[in-house]
Amino acid sequence: MIPGSLTERAERLEEYYSIHFPALSGMVKQCFLNTIETTVKKLPDGSYFVITGDIPAMWLRDSSAQVRPYVKYAKNDPELREILESVIEKQARFVLIDPYANAFNESCNNEGHTDDDTKQNGNVFERKYEVDSLCAPAYLAYRYFKETGSRNIFTKAFHEMMLTVLKVFTDEQRHAGSEYYFRRYNCPKTDTLPNGGLGRPVNYTGMTWSGFRPSDDRCIFGYLIPSNMMAVKALGYMSELLREGYNDIKNAEKCELLAEDIEEGIKLYGIVDHNRFGKMYAYETDGYGNHILMDDANSPSLLSMPYIGYCSKDDVLYRNTRNYVLSADNPYYKEGKEAKGVGSPHTPEGYIWHIGIVMQALTSTDRDEIMNCLDMLSRTHAGTNYMHESFDPDDPERFTRPWFAWANTLFAELLDDLMEKDFF
Repeated sequence: MIPGSLTERAERLEEYYSIHFPALSGMVKQCFLNTIETTVKKLPDGSYFVITGDIPAMWLRDSSAQVRPYVKYAKNDPELREILESVIEKQARFVLIDPYANAFNESCNNEGHTDDDTKQNGNVFERKYEVDSLCAPAYLAYRYFKETGSRNIFTKAFHEMMLTVLKVFTDEQRHAGSEYYFRRYNCPKTDTLPNGGLGRPVNYTGMTWSGFRPSDDRCIFGYLIPSNMMAVKALGYMSELLREGYNDIKNAEKCELLAEDIEEGIKLYGIVDHNRFGKMYAYETDGYGNHILMDDANSPSLLSMPYIGYCSKDDVLYRNTRNYVLSADNPYYKEGKEAKGVGSPHTPEGYIWHIGIVMQALTSTDRDEIMNCLDMLSRTHAGTNYMHESFDPDDPERFTRPWFAWANTLFAELLDDLMEKDFF
């Protein structure tokens, strides 16, 4: 059963776009409801589990992103509050099982990547360590608390989860002493870490190390700038939640100090002077002076900086970085006959992502740019009325992942925001 507040909002969205942008009207309702209709499962113990769509596991990042657009409708909807509070608690318990894992099974069923050379657990579907995975539950919980004022999220497990995240982020400032390693065999090199599963060496910068990107591809250099930006914000949210929920001033202050360390590291090591775009952010660095200049459609990305709350849309460094990201200088930006946008090395060469086009619109201050993004989104769903993972910008009938709930709900979030602003 779909919570009433979501059904009502979906119907309003459909009506609004049937008037103002008919080409989107057949998509908006089903994309808005896609997560709640098809990926949220109530388990026998009464808790809720959120799959990504066509993969039957719960990613910390994806599940947070999938339910994010629903949070602002939860205050007066007890059924929706029950679901969201259960998801927050589920994420906390997953982190306590293994803070280095990115995706989990609905039970201890030993499904997933059981042949990986890493610390195994039957609850874990995949153990790729990604900084943004640990940020996502803090983002969701903070947003939920601010919208509803509910203190039900302040459980023992959630408190322990925040302390665990604080410890891991601190430990991974000096990755050489970390317990984490990861190797996968007979796979693309993007699915495994070099150097015996430890990753390439990094210098101390104040930032926190990540083994893998939000795409689940490995980092080449261990300090992933967009994920460290997200960590700065997540630690700020955790500080407030620790104070408000537990009166834990000591650990709240530790979060604030760690956020300052990471922020300083971003500013000292993560900014480059590009000969065309001026001072801008790199995508990755190792702290030894090496950088990767690129952006990936998966969020957190450089393009998504305002969306994740790190800076304003008008920030000068962001504008320079954005100009780079949306140019041919970014190796994963492509222009085709039917569309243009940011893709990812995670998907076929030359394909672009619906998430990238949506994020471009969500972070734009230009009406014409937003309209152009909406036009592309309305024409590139291959007749399915759903968003996909990636597609060929010359031929949108060629795409990956027909059922990708994160892309659907992010698209619906964009349309919901535009309706709220009465954009048309």
